[in-house]
Amino acid sequence: MITAVDHVQLAAPPGSEDRLRAYYAGVLGMTEIPKPRVLAARGGCWFQAGTVQLHLGIEETFRPARKAHPGLRVTGIERYGARLRAHGAQVEWDENLPGYRRFHSSDPVGNRLEFLEPVTSV
Repeated sequence: MITAVDHVQLAAPPGSEDRLRAYYAGVLGMTEIPKPRVLAARGGCWFQAGTVQLHLGIEETFRPARKAHPGLRVTGIERYGARLRAHGAQVEWDENLPGYRRFHSSDPVGNRLEFLEPVTSV
């Protein structure tokens, strides 16, 4: 039985770790977590916020994921979108998912990310 998503893996090009750290830790506010030694030799980096983990693995023939993406729940989505814009990230709002406010953006290597927050009734 599947009980949870343990992590989402995204690919990144060789040598992009510093840009990934600046974005995922500095802009998104995630915490970098250490990779096991045997995996650290492959490059890349892992990040966590709460129970959510994103693993960025190095792929020699990297092509960014422009359609496939993780959907990341946030609180205060308006402020979060403004935070990304303030750091130079593009924020594309999408009103097509009933019950949610959401936008899409891309990480510094071009991978698509979705940020969403349930709409609460007043």
